[in-house]
Amino acid sequence: MSAVWDPADFRTGIESVITEFLDRQAAVLAPLGEDAGRLLAEARALLAGGKRLRAAFCHWGYLSVHPDPSSAELAALGRAAASLELLHASALVHDDLMDASDTRRGRPATHRGFAAEHRAAGWSGDPEQYGAAAAILLGDLLLAWADELLRTCGLPLERVAPALRVFDLCRSEVIAGQFLDISVQARGHADEATAMTVLRYKSAKYSIERPLHVGAALAGADDARLAALTAYGLPLGEAFQLRDDQLGVFGDPAVTGKPAGDDLVEGKRTVLVALALQGAPPDDRDHLDRSLGRPLDDAEVDRLRAIIRASGAEDAVEQRIDDLTRAALAAVDAAAVDDRARTALRELAGAATRRSV
Repeated sequence: MSAVWDPADFRTGIESVITEFLDRQAAVLAPLGEDAGRLLAEARALLAGGKRLRAAFCHWGYLSVHPDPSSAELAALGRAAASLELLHASALVHDDLMDASDTRRGRPATHRGFAAEHRAAGWSGDPEQYGAAAAILLGDLLLAWADELLRTCGLPLERVAPALRVFDLCRSEVIAGQFLDISVQARGHADEATAMTVLRYKSAKYSIERPLHVGAALAGADDARLAALTAYGLPLGEAFQLRDDQLGVFGDPAVTGKPAGDDLVEGKRTVLVALALQGAPPDDRDHLDRSLGRPLDDAEVDRLRAIIRASGAEDAVEQRIDDLTRAALAAVDAAAVDDRARTALRELAGAATRRSV
């Protein structure tokens, strides 16, 4: 239990906000019939559970600036924070489709699930195309809902408007970062600097820095406060994604809900892979490079893991995670923020970087 907040209670609160919002959307979509209900059911499944880190960073970004909100402000903040979870779900649906992923959190990825429904029903047309179309539409719907939930959170417009400007920037960054990612994969090459740029814009900013900024902007933060939160949030976001990249290669499928070595099968040109290609002997480097983006059995995944470990890349990424986390903690210690928020942000740094899923 934290000294300043109860993370489990916070997650329960975010769950309640999301459930209430989806219930309202169910009433809106009810005239469209059963098919709209199927789309909503998938949204509910996607949004169930999770660490709620983006919502938490939004929450504490607000409290770092305005530490004594009223109960009405806290309720509105909960709705605003939950909007980041809808944005995240949208990104996951689209990401899984682009990566041709089979699973997400131990269940079929959205496009796979809808394709299976099409196939089981014996409908006409291509099941895979149907699944892809459903995933695109659901991702778009979740993106629209994220904007709606933030815009109607209940705080005054003069406080919501600056947060919406941050939200607009966040969405532009993550979409352009995703395109950079698929372009790097298509070219089949990414040096360390390019891989870091992909990491920063596809994930690091929208996972931590921008949620902090949304919360702080809702509280009326000036540019100096936002810059202080960037000094904490950006290196921590990079450490967070580097941890994700480690898990994408070395994570336990029973815990991550993804197949073993999933990033290798998908051909992800991550910082981990870039460092391995840089440090491995020529034969190992060539084998790793040729194997990325191909179907791999468990033995092949184990061989690629061994190559990456022997290259020193795994240890190098762990060291970078430690260095970035220390930089983030030093920044939040130096920032002019409320002490309760400082404690919570230090705890969240651990939750973001010391994890197995």
